[in-house]
Amino acid sequence: MNREDFTILQQDPNLIYFDNSATTLKPKKVLEKITEYYNQYTANAHRGDYDNSLRVDEEYEKVREKVQKLIHNPSTKEIVFTSGATDSLNMVVFGFMRYHLCPGEEVLITKAEHASNVLPWMRLKEETQIEVNYIPLENHQVTIENVKKSITPQTRVISLAHVTNVLGDERPIQEIGKLCKERGIYLVVDGSQSVPHLPIDVQKLGIDFLAFSGHKMLGPTGVGVLYGREDLLEQLVPTRLGGGMNASFDSEGTVDYKSLPSRLEAGTPNIEGVLGMGAAIDYLLDVGLETIHQHEIELKKYAVERLSQIPNLELYNKDIENGMIAFNIQGVFSQDTAVYLNHYHICVRAGNHCAKILKEDLNIKNTCRISFYLYNTKEEIDELVRVLEKSEDIFKVVL
Repeated sequence: MNREDFTILQQDPNLIYFDNSATTLKPKKVLEKITEYYNQYTANAHRGDYDNSLRVDEEYEKVREKVQKLIHNPSTKEIVFTSGATDSLNMVVFGFMRYHLCPGEEVLITKAEHASNVLPWMRLKEETQIEVNYIPLENHQVTIENVKKSITPQTRVISLAHVTNVLGDERPIQEIGKLCKERGIYLVVDGSQSVPHLPIDVQKLGIDFLAFSGHKMLGPTGVGVLYGREDLLEQLVPTRLGGGMNASFDSEGTVDYKSLPSRLEAGTPNIEGVLGMGAAIDYLLDVGLETIHQHEIELKKYAVERLSQIPNLELYNKDIENGMIAFNIQGVFSQDTAVYLNHYHICVRAGNHCAKILKEDLNIKNTCRISFYLYNTKEEIDELVRVLEKSEDIFKVVL
């Protein structure tokens, strides 16, 4: 689907890129938008009174409207540009939750979370004596029943990936959101693996804070989004201070911050990244997120059917409906498998995928991960299967 739009695939027709959960390839429209900015109207944002700077301001702010359309939130004031999902989640933890949680109050996460949704909570626990506990997984997945069982009178936050980055299971966020609203619990969602693949409506889902990254949705690296309900963002203490986010300050220490979202975007922003992300959003909405999702599901079903015929290959999430496959070749370290596949120009991820405590539930430390996106094909899967079928030669290649 749309492979002609990706220069890298035209330049290297042998490349099979199955590492889309780590980062995605970039279509020409994204690259053109970035070079347009540098070639036609380079200037800083929100700093100048000349034509090029005013054009940057206009182009930059248009992207908030595009994000608003993508996630269906009520106001552009609720869209904060960040350096990525990690930055966004850190802002929530250290700019908001630090000031709203008391010692002994509880945050619920799972053992399948990415490091960005684990380590900030662990640091906050050290600093404020809150509790961080885990919702039990059932067949490695979150159920609404286990969420209900895990909630205590001390629970103030539930923080979950919408879709996990190893097994790709989709959590019942709408049901969890309803539960959180009824019980006065904040719902924080890592949308890194869902926003690029699924239609998202933050209001319908009941999300208080949503984080996601541009580079996982055809955009540049180093840029992302923090969505937060306006009433909550008004209370978020800026974690970075500097130019662009203040209206005035004096030598006595009196500081007047700007209104949302500017007061949460200190310093020169990643202008090219934001503009490129805007072009990526346009591209995704033109193709259709539902169309992309169905394409990935079709590829996953086809791949599972083909890979299941390989006797020494173990699949860990074949029954989960998504565009990811976690697997291992029996008796072979996952990184060795990845190196072997690279010999045939097939790119997969190997390791723990930044979900380092999932092994406590999965009982497997490392896996290989295939993750599909809109430009992948069944022919690529056929080549993957052909290579894996002769994996008895793996150490001849690796060594």
